[in-house]
Amino acid sequence: MRKPRITVIGGGTGIPVILKSLRDKDVDITAIVTVADDGGSSGEIRQALQVTPPGDLRNVLLALSDMPKLYEQIFQYRFAESDGALAGHPLGNLLIAGISEMQGSTYNAMQLLTKFFHTTGKIYPSSDNALTLHAVFADGHEVAGESKIAGYKGMIDHVYVTNSYNDDEPTASRKVVAAIMESDMIVLGPGSLFTSILPNLMIPEIGQALCGTKAQVTYVCNIMTQRGETEFFSDADHVRVLNDHLGQHFVDIVLVNVEPVPKDYMDTNQFDEYLVQVKHDFMGLQAQAERVISSNFLRLEKGGAFHDGDLVVEELLKIIQVRS
Repeated sequence: MRKPRITVIGGGTGIPVILKSLRDKDVDITAIVTVADDGGSSGEIRQALQVTPPGDLRNVLLALSDMPKLYEQIFQYRFAESDGALAGHPLGNLLIAGISEMQGSTYNAMQLLTKFFHTTGKIYPSSDNALTLHAVFADGHEVAGESKIAGYKGMIDHVYVTNSYNDDEPTASRKVVAAIMESDMIVLGPGSLFTSILPNLMIPEIGQALCGTKAQVTYVCNIMTQRGETEFFSDADHVRVLNDHLGQHFVDIVLVNVEPVPKDYMDTNQFDEYLVQVKHDFMGLQAQAERVISSNFLRLEKGGAFHDGDLVVEELLKIIQVRS
């Protein structure tokens, strides 16, 4: 009996939570990671070297690796603000960028690093080229650059991506489409809807594969609304935006947290981009997806509201078992 094949698509700090909990399960894992980040260390490195941004790939690599704690601390070490040109850069970002240059592509670099760090599963950048994310707002205004989108006051109508350093149509990295088509389940998120999940789906090959795959496409809906992206959104609004971007109802299953975040719990200084808990709209969800799973997926930690990776993965494995 082959292992169930689960492909997780996203970026940021969301999907590592799921991947870390999946790592020890008897499943075949593939992670497809966004390459549209243009802020912070990743933004500076991609601009200087014209490589795909390494930050999200670094977080996924750590989530799927069994590296000793000391190695993780070294990989995550961030240079001090007094360190000139290196200030603020995690050592892992520089390592990924350097090996990408040495190997000729980020795809090749990740295949080498997954062996080096003994990762469980495969890690693919969604594209081998850095992408620029464009957001078109309801008033027609357009903003280019993932890090700049939240700064414009308005509701996002839709997003799309372009290659950052040439005029070619964005293409998926090797094996990305095959992974989607051969999976038993695709997991989208959790993570920023417009800036972590959709940049992957807006690569035409990936969008087409998600609409054509026989895998169950499962969306893990965010717990909190996000400033500049999903203000006033219900969980049904999140799914509607995904379906609208690909022009059809491709999301099969939605996992939504219904456990309340305690009033005044959130540390608004540390987590200032997260506003209020996403409202639950069960009827709206039923119109957007075949199945809705409403449960407690909440983990409260250090003033923040996050997904409990173990609870989410437990539900994902139940879905896989029922289907098989």
